[in-house]
Amino acid sequence: MRYIAAAVRHLKRVDPVLARVIARVGQCRLAEERERDEFSSLAEAILYQQLALKAAQTISSRFQQLYASDGRGRLPTPMELLRTPRRQLRAAGVSRQKIGYLRDLAAKAAAGVLSLGRFSRLSDEEVIANVTQVKGIGRWTAEMFLIFCLGRRDVLPVDDLGLQHGFRLAYGLRRLPSAAWMIRTAEPWRPYRTIGTWYLWALRRTEV
Repeated sequence: MRYIAAAVRHLKRVDPVLARVIARVGQCRLAEERERDEFSSLAEAILYQQLALKAAQTISSRFQQLYASDGRGRLPTPMELLRTPRRQLRAAGVSRQKIGYLRDLAAKAAAGVLSLGRFSRLSDEEVIANVTQVKGIGRWTAEMFLIFCLGRRDVLPVDDLGLQHGFRLAYGLRRLPSAAWMIRTAEPWRPYRTIGTWYLWALRRTEV
């Protein structure tokens, strides 16, 4: 993600509020949070949905232990996941609903419905349209995939509660902003809205 330094310079120049956030937070560490494997990234996104971070990490760890080798857990391939009995997934703490989502993800990956390995040739909206064919994957999950797996640089996930709180803190708002307000405010950040988003996430973490 070599563009990050240029992105930070741009954001500091176009938005004085964000410049102060950047000065407070420091170096952008988004590159350290990148996930490389596309299928694994989507599977883990499903596991983490609607759970507190600690609970999600526990379930993800148990899930990965189902595919352990030499004592080290890992996320499965599509075919491995399809072959895993439901009772084992339930024993790892995966809900029945998420088992359905994970199996649908694995089936669509195995059938070639998902553009795994070919996403670099698609626009952001085309990626979103492709991955949201999977049950349980909506726009928010697709946007997290764009940011943390594909490394797309101009994503503004306005439905993300953490980003909404970050805007409220940074801009001194009395309430959470509307999607229209966030889009308008972040317009000068283009083409680096992902980095602006990361900084507002990081700002919120400093307040928790």
